Amino acid sequence: MSNEMLYNEFINVLDKEDILIEEPMSKHTSFKIGGPVDFFLLPRTIEQLKESIDICKQNHIPYYIMGNGSNLLVKDGGFRGVIIQVYKNLSNLHINGEIVEAEAGILLSTLSKKVCKVELAGFEFASGIPGTLGGAVCMNAGAYGGEINDVILSATVIDDKGDIITIEKDDLELGYRTSIIQKNNFIVVSAKLKLKKGNMNEINAIMDDLTDKRTTKQPLEMPSAGSTFKRPVGHFAGKLIMDAGLRGYRIGDAQVSEKHCGFIVNLGNATAKNVLDLIEHIQEEVKSQFQVVLEPEVRIIGTDE
Repeated sequence: MSNEMLYNEFINVLDKEDILIEEPMSKHTSFKIGGPVDFFLLPRTIEQLKESIDICKQNHIPYYIMGNGSNLLVKDGGFRGVIIQVYKNLSNLHINGEIVEAEAGILLSTLSKKVCKVELAGFEFASGIPGTLGGAVCMNAGAYGGEINDVILSATVIDDKGDIITIEKDDLELGYRTSIIQKNNFIVVSAKLKLKKGNMNEINAIMDDLTDKRTTKQPLEMPSAGSTFKRPVGHFAGKLIMDAGLRGYRIGDAQVSEKHCGFIVNLGNATAKNVLDLIEHIQEEVKSQFQVVLEPEVRIIGTDE
């Protein structure tokens, strides 16, 4: 199918301004890296999201669902197909007592502020995680002793058949940075959380403390995709990288952060190839010196050329 014919299908589902053509992905990732995508879609409703995916499936067009791009590396050749962003538009929120229902595109930082305002506790751990609720549920995101598994009741997803189904917590198979959603490539559209009544001042104090820890220990002032590697069993990725003598090591403008070795940062003009070459070098050095295999936590998509 030609791009013109595909555009005509999307225009039946989405508003014209919500269909971007040959959009540079460097504008949509926290790494500030990435070549162009054929179509960048911004659905405003869950139904538009589902219909956009249906079009891709019916026409055998590769597609990828993204949040705010905080854990994503798009290769320099871009992405041949369709990238659908749920961030911003799909961010509706409903709070009923201690039950919170939110769409996948809401930022964790925004959600943490909203529940704090109504004195709901238990979500403080997520206040500084730079991603959306959908991505967090998919990978059971966590920080500072808390994780999505602690608060989730259920997730509503688009399954591999294109149906919208709700999966209860016990069936989500939530583990360290994994879930049945991730394993089966389901797409989170919303989640239901159970929090608990708290004191606004105490909640704010915990969030402020976690923010202080992040800003003093992590290179948040520089473009990156957060923690580059998953935590290997019995180790910390950042310490292994530091002990391997790689603090500050760089390839092109991609550098192992001098502030926190678990992060790769973009010094300004890093390419995806720079980052990928650096990831490979780190993996080789850590495996050679410590016999530990580091697995990337950052999502990598697209083509080299």
